[in-house]
Amino acid sequence: MQGLNMTLEQIWQEYRAALKAFLHSKLSNPADVDDLLQDILIKTFEKRGELKDQTALKSWLFQVANNAIIDHYRKNATRSDTSAAEDWHKQDAASIEQDLAVCIRPFIASLPDDSAELLTRIDLEGISQKDLAAEMGISYSTLKSRVQKSRSQMRKLYEDCCKMTLDTKGRVADYQEKSDSCKNC
Repeated sequence: MQGLNMTLEQIWQEYRAALKAFLHSKLSNPADVDDLLQDILIKTFEKRGELKDQTALKSWLFQVANNAIIDHYRKNATRSDTSAAEDWHKQDAASIEQDLAVCIRPFIASLPDDSAELLTRIDLEGISQKDLAAEMGISYSTLKSRVQKSRSQMRKLYEDCCKMTLDTKGRVADYQEKSDSCKNC
């Protein structure tokens, strides 16, 4: 339903429950959840015209929710508690990365041998791309292209397995497993 002509009512009907569940996972007070949900609705109304890519609507809404939570903690926390409140999303991101990390080795093993070797050496063993290019006797730019292609293949495996929501920097902000579609993890 993510068309260019979605009304605010359609957007809210489609995403309200997911946003509310997300807020409940970050806040313990139901009244705060309702307040922030209202704030998100207002911000969606005011700023949805700024959204250039309508296919990124869900990610944009959850980024608005993230920002609303951070603002909430900043406003209500004492100065000493502010840094802890601002760090909740970093801890959450680390948890998401840990959850998805268990899939790395099985996914790498399912890639073509050359791609699997590149990602194993660079991402798991920590060898630098420049060193690996020299070892393989190929140019650094050629190796970078191969690594990028291999990482795209890996990302496709993750996307086949999970619905991912990315933040504005392209990092995984949230994910949901697709039912029974993941064979590698």
